[in-house]
Amino acid sequence: MSARKSAAAQVSGTKQERCVSLALYIIDNGSTVRNAGKAFGISKSTVHQDITQRLAKVNPDLHRQVREVLDRNKEERHIRGGMATKRKYEELAEKS
Repeated sequence: MSARKSAAAQVSGTKQERCVSLALYIIDNGSTVRNAGKAFGISKSTVHQDITQRLAKVNPDLHRQVREVLDRNKEERHIRGGMATKRKYEELAEKS
């Protein structure tokens, strides 16, 4: 049983470390969930779960800081989408 318990502790420790690493990356870079997932090679669903659920338990102060960045990204999302659409149609006009 101790080997099982040890393996479970390693997995949760790894997830906890990943949560903190993700949080620091997002804060330092102002990154989105999608960009953080690409940088760490994990899905955006995993990033979201790590940040919203696990990090809140592991490090509440860091969780608050990440929430601020993610909330700001959410507020700016419609602007980034509009800019991408504008670029798309400018590029199409240049090709014509």
